[in-house]
Amino acid sequence: MSFVFNCGAGAFGNSTLLRLLNGGAYASAADQFKRWNRGADGPLPGLSRRRAAETALFLDMGAQ
Repeated sequence: MSFVFNCGAGAFGNSTLLRLLNGGAYASAADQFKRWNRGADGPLPGLSRRRAAETALFLDMGAQ
């Protein structure tokens, strides 16, 4: 939920990440998180770290 809030519901609703999730391609969806790391001036190191943590959480939750 925080990911969608951070990225915006409209952007997420039209995303490849959501399309892959809805199609059951979870590993491919997990790879999409790292693409959402940009600010106005390009990639942000802190946001890249956050996306890596979100990816790990996503993959961990799928294992349960």
